[in-house]
Amino acid sequence: MTTNLADLPADLPAPADDGACDHLPGTAVPAVSLPSTGGRAVDLAVLPPGRTVVYAYPMTGVPSGPLPRGWDAIPGARGCTPQSCAFRDHHADLAALGAGVFGFSTQSTAYQREMVERLHLPFEVLSDAGLRLTQALRLPTFEADGMTLLKRLTLVVRDGTIEHAFYPVFPPNRSAGQVLDWLRANPLQG
Repeated sequence: MTTNLADLPADLPAPADDGACDHLPGTAVPAVSLPSTGGRAVDLAVLPPGRTVVYAYPMTGVPSGPLPRGWDAIPGARGCTPQSCAFRDHHADLAALGAGVFGFSTQSTAYQREMVERLHLPFEVLSDAGLRLTQALRLPTFEADGMTLLKRLTLVVRDGTIEHAFYPVFPPNRSAGQVLDWLRANPLQG
């Protein structure tokens, strides 16, 4: 069976705000180097000055492969491809506002690389397969088919500190637009 990962079913359940990210704004990003699809290690604590958007997603499916059992019934699970495509499509707009972009999941870099190539993403995706950053920041997760996956959230990191957290993120295909609206409403000073 082939799954069209770009489509979002109309009856997707929306995730509830369980407060799992309330502690993040104002938190210093811990020094954790993560492998990227660009073939390098990235430490979000020591990025160049300015803002970086880090959107965390549960997992990307492969068009020819099955999704975890009951995937569409898990609030906030479905929509990683539309979310990634939205960040791709708004990449220039985000850059114009001075924001870099990274995708972020608990999948392996090799798995992520397939998605980056297939979707022609102009930014790197970071792997936290060892859950080091996820645990250090106490990011919300859930289990599916024996995998620990991130709940969908988006962080705005500025000079090594989390400036803003979007959580829950729904619908996922509008995430990049919501981030753009926030960046425009909160311009960098000076």
